[in-house]
Amino acid sequence: MQIYWTPILKIVNEAPDTYTFQLELPDGFTWDEGAHTHFALEGFNKEDRPNRSLIRHMSISTLPREGVIGITTRVKPECSTFKSILRDMEIGEQVAIFKTHSNVPLKRAGKNVYLLSAGVGLATFRPIVLEYLENGEGVSHLHSLNVDSSANYLFEDVFTSTDTFTADFVDSRGRYHETVKTLAEDMDGLYYVVGSDDFLRETIATLCERGISREQIVLDKHDFQLDEFFTGKGENSLSS
Repeated sequence: MQIYWTPILKIVNEAPDTYTFQLELPDGFTWDEGAHTHFALEGFNKEDRPNRSLIRHMSISTLPREGVIGITTRVKPECSTFKSILRDMEIGEQVAIFKTHSNVPLKRAGKNVYLLSAGVGLATFRPIVLEYLENGEGVSHLHSLNVDSSANYLFEDVFTSTDTFTADFVDSRGRYHETVKTLAEDMDGLYYVVGSDDFLRETIATLCERGISREQIVLDKHDFQLDEFFTGKGENSLSS
């Protein structure tokens, strides 16, 4: 396993309590849209076993062509040890990244693609949208739906509707699920879902109740993790 230690170049305040840490791009480091990485702080590997309190699984919110590795996360006043250390870090200090992989690359199968997210989960989708805007081949239409009760919506410079890309923000879970029901009228679409585990299960249930199959739902999870999300509500739809 290769560990890349790289300095923080810039810290961007995206919204209240939400920051993008822009990291220097190490030689030879690359990734695909929708990628996640292990993001670790100094001291995480000093002992025989990794200190997991100093490691987080984070999405990369940029593309390689932007020249930086972007890690976007919320850091609230009341937060974990990891987030409190991160909050106090300064430009030039180093962090580690390793085990980078994408479970949600843009599928170019000639279908409409729907990006469903909650809050800062939108960071996973930012590079997917940028990749699509650069090259829309194989995607009929791309649509993003994000729910954030703070109403301080992220990346509005990217998530702006065009002729082939549309973006919708809502401020409540109720409005979100009603909108998902409408989107699910597209029985041939692909539905990408990013958020907390509870958010994933709720969204999957809504989609499956509308007849969307498991094969049409894309999660930012490894294959061995998928079965635990496709149980309960909608199970009959999944097996049909």
